[in-house]
Amino acid sequence: MSLPRYPEYKGSDIEWLGEVPAHWEVAQLKRVLDIQNGADHKSIETDDGYPVIGSGGPFAYASEFIYDGESVLLGRKGTIDRPLYVTGKFWTVDTMYWTKVSADACGRFCYYAALTIPFDFYSTNTALPSMTKSVLSAHPIALPLYDEQHAIATFLDRETTKIDALIAEQEKLLALLAEKRQATISHAVTRGLNPNAPMKDSGIPWLGEVPAHWRVTKCGRFLSVLSGYAFPSAGFDHNGNGTKLLRGVNVSVGSLRWDDVVYWERSTDDGLDEYELQVGDLVIGMDRPLIAAGMRVAKVKEEDVPCLLLQRVALLRTSSELNSDFLMHWLSTPMFVAHFSPETTGVSVPHISPDQIASFVIALPPNDEQRKIIEFLDEELGRLTRLCWQSEQAVQLLKERRSALISAAVTGKIDVRHAA
Repeated sequence: MSLPRYPEYKGSDIEWLGEVPAHWEVAQLKRVLDIQNGADHKSIETDDGYPVIGSGGPFAYASEFIYDGESVLLGRKGTIDRPLYVTGKFWTVDTMYWTKVSADACGRFCYYAALTIPFDFYSTNTALPSMTKSVLSAHPIALPLYDEQHAIATFLDRETTKIDALIAEQEKLLALLAEKRQATISHAVTRGLNPNAPMKDSGIPWLGEVPAHWRVTKCGRFLSVLSGYAFPSAGFDHNGNGTKLLRGVNVSVGSLRWDDVVYWERSTDDGLDEYELQVGDLVIGMDRPLIAAGMRVAKVKEEDVPCLLLQRVALLRTSSELNSDFLMHWLSTPMFVAHFSPETTGVSVPHISPDQIASFVIALPPNDEQRKIIEFLDEELGRLTRLCWQSEQAVQLLKERRSALISAAVTGKIDVRHAA
């Protein structure tokens, strides 16, 4: 969409805002929004009533309401970059500000303007980004008259709805691709690649039938599990001296990440040789093994060594009868999650033990068939990964387009009055 600029501009004297349309006003946010503090809701929490709104939207109910009307909610701590627009009776929490919209201001325009606030510039705390009421109230905005505010808001409502629909389509595709990935892995490691292979009952209800020539066995028969060494944190080196320590924070889904790394200075006969990782080893994060992206299991690569295994991470070293890549695919299935999750339900920090890993039952084909399955999965998962990457890129570009369109409209860089 190509949109015109305004015929005449003037300087705003604000570096990040730049020029604004000549007939617009440069005002402080408090000119259109009267900012008020939220409040703790627990004393009035109920099963029904008025929505209690946090940075992610309504999450509880209150027997009283803090305000009835149109309001823009602004994050005070932690979520300062996520304004919300609400109407009607509501309660908002003490980590949010709520606002009264001025009679001569359009609430939707104020909401879109709030999305452009450079929160990182104003934040008073890097660990927990925070905004004070006085600083937020003094934030400068470009402000047209009400009718033009309404026209801009109408235009942005329509265009962002279109963009959001495209984002939703891509996110739906990503969910379908994730399901396809899981189904492809699960089918390959439990049924093999030959649809005409004779089958047998595995004797395991959740596993069902498997190829007749496969073994159904605990994977512990074909691997050793070693928990990491309890290196005292007082001896950690943060300057790159010594050998890298593989901690839980370094184990991601399918790979190791070294953006946060500590080192250990080794000495002769320090007894740590058995904790040295080798290329091809599998490692699994034992605390919170399952995250939103999947199982925190990864294969050690050439660029990861030398490194030493720290506690809360387990080393899985397979025998010649069990290909480590085949095992890694098994450990990424929902079946493995179902194996250990009953013992971690309700635990504040879910933890998996070496015994739980070793006792997991798998269907094990001969070595040559394992290799063929691995080759098949490498190709199929590579294709799915490329499709996921394309969808993720599309989502990122659409979000950038959405932000740029909002910023350009509410700061007057484009004239949308006729488009609205």
